[in-house]
Amino acid sequence: MSFWDVIWFIIVSFAFIAYLLVLFNIVVDLFRDRDTSGWVKAIWIVFLVIIPLLTSLVYLIARGRGMAERQMSAVSSAREQQDAYIRQVAATSPAEQIGRAKDLLDSGAITQQEFEALKAKALG
Repeated sequence: MSFWDVIWFIIVSFAFIAYLLVLFNIVVDLFRDRDTSGWVKAIWIVFLVIIPLLTSLVYLIARGRGMAERQMSAVSSAREQQDAYIRQVAATSPAEQIGRAKDLLDSGAITQQEFEALKAKALG
């Protein structure tokens, strides 16, 4: 095996993996699109199987802008959900944490030393 065979193998492998990523993104975009009917999605999938390269190019040209918009919408939705979760988790004040620890102490679930440790942690 010569040096150029190895280089050619790397180039072909890169192109094949890039093409698979494009196909994967197209299929994900098809199923993410709520405006497209099931029949149209099925036709796109059939053409992706029968004539994959041409169909991929047509899809990217015809629906590329909508594809980018759906991706941005999905990313912003995920970010909003993450921010809401962080706000929910981080919203407890030190007073609330100490109050919960006091309830645990009163119920006997923790000892006085554990309560003091939780109190010190809540206060920073």
